[in-house]
Amino acid sequence: MNKQRKAIWDKSGGKCWYCGCDLPEKGWHADHFEPIHRKLKYDQKRGLYTTDECYHPERDNADNKVPCCASCNIQKGMLTVEQFREKIVGFMNSLNLYYTQYAVAKRYGLIAETGKTVEFWFERNGKVSGERSEHA
Repeated sequence: MNKQRKAIWDKSGGKCWYCGCDLPEKGWHADHFEPIHRKLKYDQKRGLYTTDECYHPERDNADNKVPCCASCNIQKGMLTVEQFREKIVGFMNSLNLYYTQYAVAKRYGLIAETGKTVEFWFERNGKVSGERSEHA
């Protein structure tokens, strides 16, 4: 792991900034806490694709990058933290509306919805955006 990635990793002591899972040494993502919104282009051969340009280049720095598991980074995408939280809450609504297996498992007591609010690892641990961990 190079110095820059190690500094990002150390912000959480190797935990995903959002879900808190243990990150592997290889395969974790450096997420832009405040999204940079990459610019899109369309090409007939390639279709829609992202470019190296972004709408918020001032956010593309180490202070704005946090360690993140691939799953959380892919789900978060270009969302703000609050939009990401709302998206996760929406997963429950979607499961209830569209997945019969979920409804059956719930009916048989195999699944219990808690009604808890989505609280991210960095919130449970008193962190803000790119703050370093005391455990690093």
